[in-house]
Amino acid sequence: MDTAELRALVENITARPGHMSAMGTRVIAVEPGHVHLAVDRRPDLLQFSGHFHGGVIAALADHAAGGAVTTALPAGRIAVTIDLHVNFLAPANGAVLNAKARAVQAGSTIGVAQVDLTTSVDGTEQMCAVALATLRVVEIKSAVKSGS
Repeated sequence: MDTAELRALVENITARPGHMSAMGTRVIAVEPGHVHLAVDRRPDLLQFSGHFHGGVIAALADHAAGGAVTTALPAGRIAVTIDLHVNFLAPANGAVLNAKARAVQAGSTIGVAQVDLTTSVDGTEQMCAVALATLRVVEIKSAVKSGS
């Protein structure tokens, strides 16, 4: 698939009804093996002290990792998470939460992705978490391909 087709696939999956669309996840950039997603700060995505909730951070990392590995696979294949490890490094208190994922391995059955999660605080991008995901490679269901 070319870059435009890969972006369309990631946007289609991100826009489907469910957690990612409910969070307002935006697709910023897509290249083979790389996905950049973002979520804007909203009160319902924050924890009690006003930072992005760890569950939101982990969910965004999970989705970005899946996108990064999927974009490195042959057409008709998609990556689904079987293990996700997130290290929280600092409070995510910026206006936007960014997830930049890259496929480390995209094999025929297993993929691995690393995700750097950042927020911008006073104009400076700060790391708030890093994630490592292991994913299983499966066939894309026809509903995902067609957007139905």
